[in-house]
Amino acid sequence: MRAVQVPEAGGPLELVERDVPEPGDGEVRVRVQACGVCHSDMFAKEGVMGEATPFPIIPGHEVVGTVDEVGPRVFGSWSRGERVGVGWFGGACYRCDRCRRGDFITCENGRIPGITFDGGYAETVVVPADALARVPDELSAEDAAPLLCAGVTTFHSLRSSPARPGDRVAVVGVGGLGHLGIQFAAKMGCEVVAISRGPDKAGLARELGAHHYIDSTAQDAGEALTGLGGAEVVLSTTSSGSAVASAVAGLAPRGRVVVLGAAESPIELDAMSLISPAASIAGHPSGTSKGSEDTMRYCTITGARAIIETMPLERAAEAYDRMLSNDARFRMVLATGQ
Repeated sequence: MRAVQVPEAGGPLELVERDVPEPGDGEVRVRVQACGVCHSDMFAKEGVMGEATPFPIIPGHEVVGTVDEVGPRVFGSWSRGERVGVGWFGGACYRCDRCRRGDFITCENGRIPGITFDGGYAETVVVPADALARVPDELSAEDAAPLLCAGVTTFHSLRSSPARPGDRVAVVGVGGLGHLGIQFAAKMGCEVVAISRGPDKAGLARELGAHHYIDSTAQDAGEALTGLGGAEVVLSTTSSGSAVASAVAGLAPRGRVVVLGAAESPIELDAMSLISPAASIAGHPSGTSKGSEDTMRYCTITGARAIIETMPLERAAEAYDRMLSNDARFRMVLATGQ
C-alpha cells in the first residue's frame, strides 16, 4: 500500500510503500478514502509525545473509509464494506480508574491514531474496533473526515456546556475549530458572537450563522462582549493565551470559558475575574467514537459542514504545510482516490 510516514522526530513527510497491515485481536482494517490533516498531527511529526510515538509513524487521526477486514475476537457487528471513521479516540483500556467510571476519553492508557500507532495518511489502517464510528450515507468521506476530531471536539464541548437555546455563545477564533463552533451554536438556537482579529472574517462569520462580530484588534473583546450582555459560554479555539484571558472578562455571571485550542502562550488571569462573577474556565478533550457518530448525525440533520480543501495522498507534505501556516480554509483533507 501507499503511505506517508515520518521516519523520525522532526523528519519530513515521505511517500513510501508499506506492507498492508493485518488486524489482530479486537482490530479492524479500514480501506482509507479520506483523512483530515489536523494541527495535532504535529505531535507525531515533531515527536512531541516522546516515547509514546513509535517511529517511523504514519500520521492521521481523521480517517474515513470502509471496513476491509475484521480481525479475531472483535465485539460488535462490523462487516466488510461498511462505512466507518476513526478520530482522536483510538480506543480505551477499560481497566483504569477513568474507564471504570465510564469516562473513556480521559483513559489513562488511551491510544491515538497517527500518534501512538499508525494512522490514516495511507491506503489502509488497522484500528481497535471500539474506535470505529459509523458514517452516515449523507456525508462524503471528505466531508466526514474533519468531523472526527475538529467536529466532535467542538460539538461535544458545546452540548456538554451550560449553554442552552437562546443563550449567548461567543466563539473566539474563526478557523478550523471556530468555523464549526459558530455553525453548531447557531443551529442549536444560540445567539452567536464571533471574535477574531481584523475585519476580514466578519462576512464569513455571519454567513456561518454569527449574529455579531467583534474585531479584537479594533476593540477590547471582553468589553465588547459585556456590552452585548455577556456570554453564558465562550468557546476558545484560538492559539492566543491573551485572547482567552480577554474573553473571561466578557462572561455573564456563572459563565464558562471552554478551552479547545492549544494556546501557545500562558493564559494569565486575575483571580477576581473568576471569583466575583462565579465564572469558570475549563478544558475539553475530543470525544469517543459514539460522540463522533452523534456529531456526524447532527451535521446530516442540520446541514452543518466543515469548509474543506482536498489534496491527493501524495501531496500530504504540501497539505500539512498549508495547514501549519494557517493558509488552509479551513480544513485540509487527503483523498486516496479509493
